[in-house]
Amino acid sequence: MWWIPVVALLAAAVYLSLATDRFATERNLTNLVAQAGPLLLVSLGQMLVVVIRGLDLSVGAVISLTTAIVALELPAPVSLPLALLAGACVGLVNGTLTVRFRVHPIIATLAMAGILQGVTQLLRPVAGGRVPEVLGAVVNGSVGPVSTPILLALVAIGGMTLLLHRSRLGLHLFAVGGGETAGSFGVAEGRTRITAYVLCSVLATLTGLFIAGRIGSGDPNIGGPFSVDSITAVALGGTQLAGGIGSVGGTVAGAAFLALLSNGMNLLNVSAFVQTILKGTILLVVVLLQPRKNIGL
Repeated sequence: MWWIPVVALLAAAVYLSLATDRFATERNLTNLVAQAGPLLLVSLGQMLVVVIRGLDLSVGAVISLTTAIVALELPAPVSLPLALLAGACVGLVNGTLTVRFRVHPIIATLAMAGILQGVTQLLRPVAGGRVPEVLGAVVNGSVGPVSTPILLALVAIGGMTLLLHRSRLGLHLFAVGGGETAGSFGVAEGRTRITAYVLCSVLATLTGLFIAGRIGSGDPNIGGPFSVDSITAVALGGTQLAGGIGSVGGTVAGAAFLALLSNGMNLLNVSAFVQTILKGTILLVVVLLQPRKNIGL
């Protein structure tokens, strides 16, 4: 199903180029890349969890918490590692709950999302604060002619491709997601699942750092849409929510299509409420198209 978002992406780009004069401008395309970057990062992490037949509904809360931590006006050598450590700990707890305590991934990560949102509100009740200058300089800078958002996206895509399709961990992720007998082939199933959740949360943290650098402050609610959007991008890219099947290219295409969709609807002055309805409908349709033997994901 990976070709679906690719075709939709091309069709939407052609339509928007004809429907509005602002779409193909340099300024709008720069904004489009900035919008696609965060969604791409968090979707790549979500893909790892979905491949092992899991789901992480806490990634949006992790993003919001990250922006709140780095906006506490602590020195950069303190706030940045602290945010990454917090994200890794969230992933470790999510993985432990699902593996050791057998809590359903939806329940475990939904509960974690509520906890994190409360902590975020305590740290930063309203949007504000200042992030370290070095973070803003990196996120909004460039390396030669290549802007940092594009460079980070390329690094993330390349790194995830190597991890998922060229490493032993990637092989184990597919084995765990493909069936209950992975342990028979020497795969440490529990450790693999926990690793997937940790990596997912770390990528959500990197997404939060990127967003904080872009807006220059913390926001307790900015991560909200990313939980559903990341799942939609992953499913749209052909990753099976039943586990065992997924690709980096498909996830990239799914995230790019959603970013383009949001950008185009904003240019066409489509209501934010209508955009939410449309995204929810896309997720439902994509899930209905995926083969499922049993009730559930």
